[in-house]
Order: sequence, then structure tokens, then C-alpha cells
Amino acid sequence: MKLAALASQYVAYKQGMGMRFHTEARTLKSFCRTMGDITVSEIAADRVHAFIAGTGPVTRFWHRKHEVLRGFYRYAIARGYVECSPLPKSIPKPAKFVPYIFSHEELQRLLDASACCENPPCKLQPYTFRMLILLLYGAALRISEALSLVLADVDLYASLLTIRESKFYKTRLVPMGPDLTSILKTYVDQRAKEYSTKPEAALFLTRNGTPLARSTAENVFRRLRVWAGVLRYDGGRYQPRLHDLRHAAAVHRLVSWYREGADVQRLLPQLATYLGHVHIAGTQRYLTMTPELLHEASKRFECYAQGGPQ
Repeated sequence: MKLAALASQYVAYKQGMGMRFHTEARTLKSFCRTMGDITVSEIAADRVHAFIAGTGPVTRFWHRKHEVLRGFYRYAIARGYVECSPLPKSIPKPAKFVPYIFSHEELQRLLDASACCENPPCKLQPYTFRMLILLLYGAALRISEALSLVLADVDLYASLLTIRESKFYKTRLVPMGPDLTSILKTYVDQRAKEYSTKPEAALFLTRNGTPLARSTAENVFRRLRVWAGVLRYDGGRYQPRLHDLRHAAAVHRLVSWYREGADVQRLLPQLATYLGHVHIAGTQRYLTMTPELLHEASKRFECYAQGGPQ
């Protein structure tokens, strides 16, 4: 059987079981494109290895591709299309990924840099990109969640955002503080002067009124990041990303709790709920040990060791 036909059959099978399987379908589509128009049984192991490995260092994406293809080949073997799997038997460990935690001063420089969007070739209005940065940080949203928002999801009177079917296919309510609510109201009012105010209209739009795509947002951010001088020199695999605003929000909240003398262990489950994590372990991965956070945690431990208030 042709690879592309079997991959389509497999995707339909998974989606027929109630799974979204969108990301996996894209991986399989890329696999089919790389392998070419051949039958499943003709695919050589070295070509499969090359597809999974890619050209850069081993990352979690390596493992995700391996997992998708492992399920695909189990399906193919069970139906007699191939006799054995060509996947590599050993799985290398990816290098530990360290997100970039923006300082408050760097956040301000990024906000100031949004004025560069005034340049006509830029696909975004300055106030649009400024609001995106503020919302990603202020509400600790994933970039996909922010770009999926429509006007009906924004309740300015109740200071609530409705995040529909996020990463774990759950819908959650995200409360906003008064400052963020006020800024968002100003943005919505300004947006209404130029674009559609229908409830189903996207919250974030390009200059020509189309919904803002993730690729466009990330491309603009890369240019503004350079203009603002927000770069990393610690040998990290990636330069600062839009998604790192969410990491920064979590770390800054933790630092704030330490400084307020709050019970951090009791509050961590609440932070996990706010971030939309199914398990607290997902939140703990966000809490990169920055010098500032380490300093506050050390002060808390020192106080505990000396028998003082915690």
C-alpha cells in the first residue's frame, strides 16, 4: 500500500476514535512528503532515522516524531502492510531545554519596541503587538491560546477570558487583574475603530483585518527582539521566544509570592490551574531557577533553618 494512502487511513482511524490528531497528522504528512510516492514496505530504516533526527541537536521534537511513527508502524504491522518497524531501537536523551526569563526591564524594552510596527511594511499595528505582549505575560497565556481568542471570549465587565479547548482540550476561565483589564478595554475600543466588532471576530488582527497567524506574530517578534536588544548569550538553543513570556510570568509570580511571605507550596496548585496544566509537574517545568528566584528561595530556607517565620 502507498505510504500516503496508509497514513491518511491511519489518521482517519485515530480521528474516528475521537482524537483530534491534528499535530500527529502534520508530522505524518511531513513524513510522507520526505519519503516520496512509495509503498510502506519500501521505506528504508536509514531514511526513517534521518527524518526523525533532522539536522539540529536532539530535542523533544525528536521524541514526538518517534512517538507518532511508532504508533503508525504498529498500525501498519497489525494490518500486514509491513513485517517490522524501521524505527531506531535506542532513543537519545535531548539536551535540557532552558526557557528565557525576561527581566522587567527587558519587558519594558519589548513594549517600547512595538512602536517599530508603525513602519508600513509591518503586518501589525503597534498597539496590536503591544497588547499581544501584555496579554501573553499578564495572563500567562500560550501563544496559541491568545491568537484563538475572539471578541466573545473577552468579558471586560467580569475581567475574564474564556480559553476554549486549549492544549489539553479543556476550556478554562482566566481572571485578569484591573490593570490588564483596563489596558485590554483600551485596545478593544481602539480596535473597534478599524475592524469588525462581531462577537466571532478574532481579537488579534493584522493590518488588513485577517486573523493574526502564529508565524506572523513570531516573525514580528524576532525583529522587535533584535531592535530592543533582548538577546541571550548563555548558549541557549533558542533566542527569546514569545512563549517565554508565559515562563517569565510564572517565575515572576513565584518570586512575588516569596517576597510577600506567602505559602508557595500551597499556592503552586493554584498557579497550575491558572496556567491550564493538568498536573503540577507541568507547572514545575516552567519554574526555571533564575538568580532572582534562587535568592528568594534561599532567603526563605535560611529563615526556616533559623526557626523564624516561613
